[in-house]
Amino acid sequence: MTSPYDRPLRFGLVLFTPATRADWVAKAREAERLGYDVVSVSDHLGMPAPLATAALLAEATERVRIGTLVLNTVFYRPTVLAREIATLDHHTGGRLEVGLGAGYDKAQFDRAGLPWIPAGERVDHLERTVRALRDTFASPDTVPPPVRPQGPPILIAGRGPRVLKLAAEHADIVGFTATAPVRDGEGLRLGGPEEITGRIQDVHALLGDRAPHVELNVPIHRVLPSPPAAGTVTDVWQNDLDLDPGRLAELPSVLVGSPKDRAEQLLERRQKYGLSYFSVLEPEMAAFAEVIEELR
Repeated sequence: MTSPYDRPLRFGLVLFTPATRADWVAKAREAERLGYDVVSVSDHLGMPAPLATAALLAEATERVRIGTLVLNTVFYRPTVLAREIATLDHHTGGRLEVGLGAGYDKAQFDRAGLPWIPAGERVDHLERTVRALRDTFASPDTVPPPVRPQGPPILIAGRGPRVLKLAAEHADIVGFTATAPVRDGEGLRLGGPEEITGRIQDVHALLGDRAPHVELNVPIHRVLPSPPAAGTVTDVWQNDLDLDPGRLAELPSVLVGSPKDRAEQLLERRQKYGLSYFSVLEPEMAAFAEVIEELR
């Protein structure tokens, strides 16, 4: 049985800047050529619709898995979304990974004309969605059926205790946002090492016997060739992070140094935290590809 501390590493790329069909196709094919395992799309108003875009990326590629990182489940009716996911899994030949979240940005709810409901109600909706997906995947009446009886892998991402507990109980992949606590609805802010590593430790405790069967995922926000001279890393996912080089090296979502240094940091994070699946934000695509080459 695979230990979470020696699970094979996987690398995903989260795309969000392509503007045309040709741009999406070219970027996905380049990610596949560079050795990424997964290409994912986000779910934000103002960006292309995620499921249609995922279908395009699947048709444009041959090997990589296609993911959503992550769907805002409150935007969707659970049973209808489950049908869409099962169909997309079928049409992608079983290469789909479905990432789910509870939504966090009040401004997007306002833009969509949806009521901003309390966090607890959004997590309740997330749980109903997960159960609807599992029921749909298992039903013999689902047409077309998912490729595997259990359906595509489900990733649940978040930062709150209830979301992480739900993920530990039901997800194939637990996604950590690497963000700090903020007032509900204010968006996201990058967190420090203690905030992130504490959540990872909590999830390990919740997983229990499921631990060998569940992947732990974290984003890679920045890939830096060397520590910043002043200690401040600018433009880290819309944040300026003021950490000394030692503290910076402890942050799971930042890599610093040569390709060999960065590869060693990933291996250390797998050994220390059980993290084995890293989702790279698109601006770091080329820099992280050096790490993939170093590891493989």
